[in-house]
Amino acid sequence: MTAIPAAPAWAATALPPEQVRLTAGTFENRRRLNREYLVSLTERNLLQNHLLEAGVTDQAWHLHPSRSDIADRGLDRHWGWETPGSLLRGHFLGHWLSAAAREVATTGDPVLRGRLENVLAALERCQDENGGEWVFATPESFLRRLGEGRETWAPQYAIHKTFMGLVDVWRDLGDQRALAIAHRAAAAIARWARGFDTARFQQILDVETGGMLEVWADLLEATGDEQYRDLLDLYWHGALFDPLRAGEDVLTNMHANTTIPEVLGAARAYEVTGQERWREVVTAYWRSAVVERGTFCTGGQTSGEIWTPPFAFAARRGPKTQEHCSVYNMIRLADVVFRWTGDVEALDYIETNLHNGLLAQQNPRTGMVAYFLPLEGGARKEWGSPTEDFWCCHGTLVQAHTRHAQSAVYAAPGALTVAQYVPVRADFPDQDARIEIALLDDARYVGPDANAGPGGDRHRPRALRVRVTVTGSASQVRLRVPAWISAEPRVHTEASWHRADRWLAVDHPGGETEIAMEFPFTVRTVPIPDEPATVAFVEGPTVLAGLVDREVSLIGDLHDAATMLAPDDERQWTQWLTRYRSVGQSQAIRFLPLHEVVDERYSVYFPVRSA
Repeated sequence: MTAIPAAPAWAATALPPEQVRLTAGTFENRRRLNREYLVSLTERNLLQNHLLEAGVTDQAWHLHPSRSDIADRGLDRHWGWETPGSLLRGHFLGHWLSAAAREVATTGDPVLRGRLENVLAALERCQDENGGEWVFATPESFLRRLGEGRETWAPQYAIHKTFMGLVDVWRDLGDQRALAIAHRAAAAIARWARGFDTARFQQILDVETGGMLEVWADLLEATGDEQYRDLLDLYWHGALFDPLRAGEDVLTNMHANTTIPEVLGAARAYEVTGQERWREVVTAYWRSAVVERGTFCTGGQTSGEIWTPPFAFAARRGPKTQEHCSVYNMIRLADVVFRWTGDVEALDYIETNLHNGLLAQQNPRTGMVAYFLPLEGGARKEWGSPTEDFWCCHGTLVQAHTRHAQSAVYAAPGALTVAQYVPVRADFPDQDARIEIALLDDARYVGPDANAGPGGDRHRPRALRVRVTVTGSASQVRLRVPAWISAEPRVHTEASWHRADRWLAVDHPGGETEIAMEFPFTVRTVPIPDEPATVAFVEGPTVLAGLVDREVSLIGDLHDAATMLAPDDERQWTQWLTRYRSVGQSQAIRFLPLHEVVDERYSVYFPVRSA
């Protein structure tokens, strides 16, 4: 993967949420699960810590329910990290606001729109009760403790989440009340931050700040108020940004998701101010975090929430690999890289993490999150609960599954761009065009093979089959050629087209153009970088998990998955469900997509010995 080159203009633009929507398929199913969870949470419980901090205890918010109410509802509070008294209490409401706003913007959801209105009204009241500025569940005393150098767990992290939610409600829905609440609240934080000399505030920035830098850039763009430009300068984190720009590896063994939001803030600062130093931070971070570090086969790069050393993954497969927050925020960073530069490898990175991170770490039955994705032998995912955990990853979960549609398509100069093969319907009003992406046969095709005799299942061609329909005015359509293809794509369209490196360029003359594509693939082995005799099995973008309760060695050819695995397809009505089974092994093992594993024990990596 290449480092980010300088880009005088954006290579691509994301579509606003109201212009692109998921259609039937796996990602839409997961979005629906997530939406049901969002509406299951009561306003009273979401707001509990903000209301308590503001001293709002009247019956309008039922903070003291009757015993019968408690019996009817069961647990009468949110617990875990949201327990009243928790140091990070109140963080989840900001994630909920962001997720609900995106759902409403995309689908017009009337239930969530009403809930949002009520939550904003309550936050406005909290702010009034607190004197007109403070709107957070975090006590102001926590910032005082932080400034005095006394131990306290990340108050700016929790404060940022409320800011983020308010800004996202404004950005996605144009809600001026949300922006006004955030703008008033910023005055209190600015006053606190300006109370330190430069050296002391740099020390304060070493304690997790979340996305405060990103919020200042957003509010500068939204309001034009110069105080936010001053705050951007104040929040320049020299201990991180300066050595990154100098080309040093400061990430190894550093807590990953402390730094990723800071760099996302640097990206927004560059987009809003145009100051080159911010772009340099983003360029250096992507190079250090991805290009010069590598990834697990799943796309993740952390163990115990810590950045792994470059290409040193073998010893770091354990119960706490691949933190969900890091996956979500690195997908956001990869989106920045693509929009700025057009680097198709950033889209490959997003694809891998969508399938083997966000999908794999959401329970396909309950919608709950797995904080980590274990990669040790015989691993098991540990799922969160609806009301008793509220981890940081619980928050990024609800945001992530409202944002899949925007990963699929972009507007590029002179072209409509298909970046991910996720079923969506997207409108490009500026170009008077629409794109619809559909997957055929559940995205997996098993076709006839004239050269295969009886029992020749192992050799039947398989392909991701996609239909893209373009309607409207004339334009060019660019379609990403996946990195994992095993042969040249097959394209069927009446329009003229050509392949340009990793893209298919199709001329849409106007009216309706249908493009049918097949991207052939085989199951391939992907070695762990520092232990090449240990491999994972990957089908297209999807990592396969073997259902075993311990690490198991296989016998076969390291470079030929077919010596160890064979398809074990199950026909269900009109769809092929792709499964695999081991062949030529002392133990029979079933393999299925990692994102379909729920409570089974599994292994992703297998040591391989020659026959």
